[in-house]
Amino acid sequence: MTSDDQKQTVDVAISGGGVAGMTLAIALARQGLKIALIDRINIEKTLNDAFDGRSYAIAYAAYVMLDTLNIWDAIGGEAQPINEIRVTDGYSPLHLHFDHEELGDGPLGFMVEVRHIRAGLYDLLKKEQNITLYDANSIEKIDTTSGHTDLDLKNGEKLSASLLVGAEGRNSPLRDHFQIRHRTWKYGQTGIVTTVNHEKDHQGIAHERFFPGGPFAILPLSGKRASIVWTEPDDIAATTIKLSDAAFNAQLVKKFGSFLGGVNFIGQRWAFPLTLQLADDYTAERFCLVGDAVHGIHPIAGQGFNMGLRDIAALVEVITDTARLGGDIGSELAMERYARWRRTDNNSLSLVTDGLTRLFSNDIAPVRLARQVGLAAVNEIPPLRKFFMKHARGTVGTLPKLLKGEPL
Repeated sequence: MTSDDQKQTVDVAISGGGVAGMTLAIALARQGLKIALIDRINIEKTLNDAFDGRSYAIAYAAYVMLDTLNIWDAIGGEAQPINEIRVTDGYSPLHLHFDHEELGDGPLGFMVEVRHIRAGLYDLLKKEQNITLYDANSIEKIDTTSGHTDLDLKNGEKLSASLLVGAEGRNSPLRDHFQIRHRTWKYGQTGIVTTVNHEKDHQGIAHERFFPGGPFAILPLSGKRASIVWTEPDDIAATTIKLSDAAFNAQLVKKFGSFLGGVNFIGQRWAFPLTLQLADDYTAERFCLVGDAVHGIHPIAGQGFNMGLRDIAALVEVITDTARLGGDIGSELAMERYARWRRTDNNSLSLVTDGLTRLFSNDIAPVRLARQVGLAAVNEIPPLRKFFMKHARGTVGTLPKLLKGEPL
């Protein structure tokens, strides 16, 4: 039997070495906490171009947070500012137009390819003395007591932590271990993701077009490139993803149009089933969930990663405040503060994106007309338009300090 002095003692153990897990680990380490980061796969193998072709829209408040933590410079070298957003119902001339110049204090957000985020975070991770990485590894046994949680890892090592965090994504094993129920609603849609080259300058403008089968998003990347999130019903998407390169590009161009000149997709494509997923609880004894492990939403508004960053900002603030007061960072009191802070915001945004998805994913004539008139009406009311822009930038609500650019 392993004695206590042979265990590695840390403040927080994080299961999940994706972008959420790595960001949380770095943020906590920079507050002086000792962190163990555990992932089932070798993180270096996730840094190649073929692993994940998605790009994330990072809202302005999330950018402020990452900059405050001195993370942005490592991940944002290829970031493309989002200067404008144009929303249309199909090809209708009626539209909604967001322009960052109306607010006058920075872009609406940034587009960053996930591969750059992963690589930048991993480089920072390796330099952090307060982080021990246990990748190509997994948690085999959990023994939670009133004062700490003991973990047995697959490689035989043993850890003791004041708090365990599940950042493993939608299929979180720890969420199931702690018997936290989650509810899933299927949309019957699949998101096809790819990157395209185009002839003309996109000028930092993001386009969201709503079709009966689902939204088609054109999201500006650095250079004359754009990330495409193309939503179709599952059966159509299954056929589309299997097309030859030439046939796939021809179908893509029909959706894209010619406003940026010639368009060609760059080699690879990915498909993701789209669902809404919400966990009933955020916490258990000495345990909490963050990111997609607790909420997964439709990409219609590009807010999924931002919700996870807001979870992280709130959790880091709760843990830091508790530690500085000499409290127990894994206590029920601390975890309940985190859960209360995040539950309303996450549930509200989940319901909004769900409502938008259902409103725009149909072709009922009266509803279609109402959508178009509604978009045009909001566009003609500056205070309402600015309200929606501030929500898109993530600068409304009771924000954690990091999202306001305030050090902890």
